[in-house]
Amino acid sequence: MSTHAPASSSTTHPRISARIGGIAESATLAVDAKAKALKAAGRPVIGFGAGEPDFPTPDYIVQAAIAACSLPANHRYTPAAGLPALREAVAAKTARDSGLEVEAAQVLITNGGKQSVYQAFATLLDPGDEVLLPAPYWTTYPEAVALAGGVTVPVVADETTGYMVGIEQLEAALTPRTKVLLFCSPSNPTGAVYPPEQVAAIGRWAADKGLWVITDEIYEHLVYGDAVHVSMPVVAPEIADRCIVVNGVAKTYAMTGWRVGWMIGPKDVIKAATNLQSHLTSNVCNVAQQAALAAVTGPLDAVDEMRTAFDRRRQLIVGLLDAIPHVSCPEPLGAFYAYPSVAGLIGKSFDGVRPASSAELATLVLEKAEVAVVPGEAFGTPGYFRLSYALSDQDLVTGVTRMAEFLATATD
Repeated sequence: MSTHAPASSSTTHPRISARIGGIAESATLAVDAKAKALKAAGRPVIGFGAGEPDFPTPDYIVQAAIAACSLPANHRYTPAAGLPALREAVAAKTARDSGLEVEAAQVLITNGGKQSVYQAFATLLDPGDEVLLPAPYWTTYPEAVALAGGVTVPVVADETTGYMVGIEQLEAALTPRTKVLLFCSPSNPTGAVYPPEQVAAIGRWAADKGLWVITDEIYEHLVYGDAVHVSMPVVAPEIADRCIVVNGVAKTYAMTGWRVGWMIGPKDVIKAATNLQSHLTSNVCNVAQQAALAAVTGPLDAVDEMRTAFDRRRQLIVGLLDAIPHVSCPEPLGAFYAYPSVAGLIGKSFDGVRPASSAELATLVLEKAEVAVVPGEAFGTPGYFRLSYALSDQDLVTGVTRMAEFLATATD
C-alpha cells in the first residue's frame, strides 16, 4: 500500500471549470443590483441600468395566473416544449404581429428570452464556429456563444451610421468558419431600428452565404416615429429555413419577472432544442405559461400605453443628454434605451481624477452624482453609456440633470 498522501485536488484541478469561469457577470444586472443596494442603504441613487418596463403586468394577465394556481394540472410536469395551447397561441400571435406563418411544432417555450438565445446558439454551434455579432450588442450574446463553444466576431457600428451595420462590414468579417449572424432590431443597447429594406438585404445576403440567422425580436412593439419593425424571415423569405426567431412576453406586456420566452424555427432545430431543454429545465413554470397565454391572446392596449410614455421619455432624455458638453446622443427609434457617446469626456479631469475609460467614468458618476448607468464596455463598444428610460419622468429628469451637473465640472 502506498504511503503517499493523495495529491490535493485544489492543486491539480481548478475548482471552477474554465468554461464557466470564463463567463462575465451580466453587467446590466450588476449595475442594477449595485444601485438597489445603495438605495437600500439610504443613498438617493437613480438607476438607469435595468432593461425592464416600469409598469405593472396588466391585471387580466395576473388574474389568469391566480386562476391557474388552483388547477391541479398546473401542479404537474407538462411537455418540455411548452403547453400545447401556448405554442398554438404564439404561432397565431406571430402571424398577427409580424406576418410570419409558422406551425405550433415550430415553437419552443423557454424560461425567458435569455434561455431561447442560449439554446439557439447551443443547438446550432460546434466548437470553433464563428458568429457575426453587430456591436454594440446585448451583454448576454457573446457569453451564450462562448458557452456553446463558438467564437464571437464583433462587427462594430457607431453613431455615424445610427449604430447599424452594413453588408460591406458583414462581408469583411466573413470567414470559412462563419455559421451564424445574430441580428437584433429594435436594438438593445442602442435603440436602433433597421429600415425594412436593410433587413431584407441583410437576410438575402445571409441566405446567399449559407449562414444561419438568429433574430431577436423582443422589442418588436416598441418603435417610435416613422420607424417600422419587420421580421427578417418575412421580408427575406430566402432565409426562413435557416432562421431562428427569439421573442417573449417580457417587454411587450411588462412581464420581465414571469420568465416566459420562445424560439421559433425549422422543426428539426426546434426538436433538437426541445431535447436540450428536456434535460436542462423541463417545462417552463405552468402558472407563468398560463399568464403568457392570456397575454398573447389578449389586446395590445398595455404596450400602446407604455409606448406612449416611452416615446415622451425618449425625446426628453435625448434632449437632456445632447445638451451636456462633450456628449452626443443619437435619437433611438426603438426599445427604451439611449446610447450616448461620452468619448469626449474620457481623460478629462474631475477634481483631479481622470477616468481612462467609460467604465471608470460610470463609476465616478455613481459615486459623485449617485446615478447608475451601464458603460459601453459591457456592450462591446467602450466610450459610451447606456441609459434605460424605463423609469418615471421625474426620476429621469432628476437623474440626468444630476449627472449633467457633475459631467459639466470636467476640465482639461
